[in-house]
Order: sequence, then C-alpha cells, then structure tokens
Amino acid sequence: MVLWWIILIIVLVAFVFFYYFNRFATLGNRIDNSLSQIDVQLKRRADLIPNLIETVKGFAKHETAAIKAVTDARKALVSAKGVEKKIKANNQMESALKSIFAIAEGYPDLKANTNFLELQRELSSTEDKVAYSRQFYNDSILAFNDLCRTMPGAFFAKLYNKQPREYLKIAEAERKNIKVKF
Repeated sequence: MVLWWIILIIVLVAFVFFYYFNRFATLGNRIDNSLSQIDVQLKRRADLIPNLIETVKGFAKHETAAIKAVTDARKALVSAKGVEKKIKANNQMESALKSIFAIAEGYPDLKANTNFLELQRELSSTEDKVAYSRQFYNDSILAFNDLCRTMPGAFFAKLYNKQPREYLKIAEAERKNIKVKF
C-alpha cells in the first residue's frame, strides 16, 4: 500500500513538472507567434501604402491631364488668329471636352475615389490589426510573466531558466498619427 502511495506521489510530481514545462513552452510559442503576426501586419501595411500613394497619384495625374488638355485647348482657341487656327483649336477643344465627358460618363473620379477609399479602409483595417497584434503580444507577455512571478510558477521558471519578458513598448514618435501627404 505504501508503495502505491509513493508511486502516486512520484507520478503527481512528474505531472506537475511536465505541466509547467509545457505551460512555459506554450506561452513562449504564443509570444513568438504574436510577434510574427505583428510582422505580418506591418508588412501588409508597408505593401498597402505604396498602392495608396500610386492610386492618388494616378487619380490626380488623370484629372490634371484632362483639365490641362481642356485648359490648353481653350488657350489655343482664345489666342487663335485666322479661321484655320481657330478650327484646329476648336477641334482640340472638342477632343479635350469629349475626354472630360467620357470621364464624367464613366465616373472615373468616383472609381478612383472608390479605389482610394478602399485602400484607405484597408490601411485603417491593417492599423487595427497591428494594434490588435500588439495587444495580443502584450497579453501573452502578461500571462508568461505572471507564470514566472507567481508560485509555484516562479519555482519552475527558475528551474527551467525562464525569465520574464519585456512588453512591446511603442516609441513616442510612433504614438503620433501617421500623416500621408499628397
């Protein structure tokens, strides 16, 4: 009977050792995963920003090209001397106006605007995901550090050479809103 009690105690102690070892491993993996998720979201953000900028540039370029064509055609028409030059300037003006009407009919400003808004939404969503990933990382650090600093986890932390980890801290410069200039 005493032998059974000794075996039971040994099994229980072994279970506790394995439990804490696995708990530290699981929390460590969760921390590594959450840090990796932050990297994924930061990469996604880095990939979206150039697309956002190019969409805005494309939209502005498209609009300015059409407006410039109309403005140039108008200048040519106003300054044209003689019938032939006026007809030529008028044809240029009509062509430029057709492109403006085609733009208006196709709602490219709306489409470009929609693309811009979609990219803006994606960027905002990514920022939310970055914030969530950072929060999840710090929550994982909290669970790991709690295990390292409370009993009996502190005993096993020393036994397994586990140290509390640092929280993700945001530099003061990163606390400011991102300003995108066009």
